[in-house]
Amino acid sequence: MMRTYIKNVVKAIEAGDAAAASSAYAAAVPVIDKSAGKGLIHKNKAARHKSRLGRHVRALQAG
Repeated sequence: MMRTYIKNVVKAIEAGDAAAASSAYAAAVPVIDKSAGKGLIHKNKAARHKSRLGRHVRALQAG
C-alpha cells in the first residue's frame, strides 16, 4: 500500500501538477510513517522516502 502512495506522488511530479503532487504527498506521509511504526520498513528508509519526495514537491511548487 505504501508503494502505491509513493507512485501517486511520483506520477504527479512527472506530470508537473504541483497541486496534485502536494496533496498526494500529504496523503503518502502518514502511510509511510505507519509502515515504519509497524516495522514493515526501517525508520530511516521512511525518512529517506519522505525527504526525497518532499524535495521534489517543493521544487515543483517553487518553479
